[in-house]
Amino acid sequence: MYDNNMSALLPAIVPAILKATAAVRLSWSDLKETTVFWHGWAEAFARIRSAHIKYICPHAPVMPVTLNMNMAMPSWFDIIGLSPDSLEDETGIKQAAENVKPLIDHEVKNGIPSNRIILGGFSQGGGPTSVTLMFGSLTAEKLKTLVNPANVTFRTYAGMMHSSCQQEMMDIKQFIYKLLPPVG
Repeated sequence: MYDNNMSALLPAIVPAILKATAAVRLSWSDLKETTVFWHGWAEAFARIRSAHIKYICPHAPVMPVTLNMNMAMPSWFDIIGLSPDSLEDETGIKQAAENVKPLIDHEVKNGIPSNRIILGGFSQGGGPTSVTLMFGSLTAEKLKTLVNPANVTFRTYAGMMHSSCQQEMMDIKQFIYKLLPPVG
């Protein structure tokens, strides 16, 4: 079902109801990723979507992951460890970033300006497979040094583990709508 090619499985797509004038690309990857599970994320976006936005949920390629005893699993890059001093798969992370470019180019060729495309991620799509609260907080603080701090929001949700909740999805909807309002 999977091979080490991102195109092995087509991304789950929630099309815009109207003409797409913006796009959101959400990455996800961990041991639980299956076609059914991933399409569940697409269904979650279908429930909160804005009519002018296309939502794209690509599948990670399958590769051995050091942290999981070299088991082959959907992964954007290798994860060696979860401690702050663990080595990182810099080459794999850079390749994952390169893999995003053709996806953006495709949307631009279809008429969506690059400044109307949001990239997001959950789990390895947004960081290590198990992102601790500390790492999330450190990431938010680092982002504030790279961009306008007013554009960085870090939220936590009571009782959340490695999943999402309705309040988080509503916050995501508001965030996306703020950045990608309807045009014209």
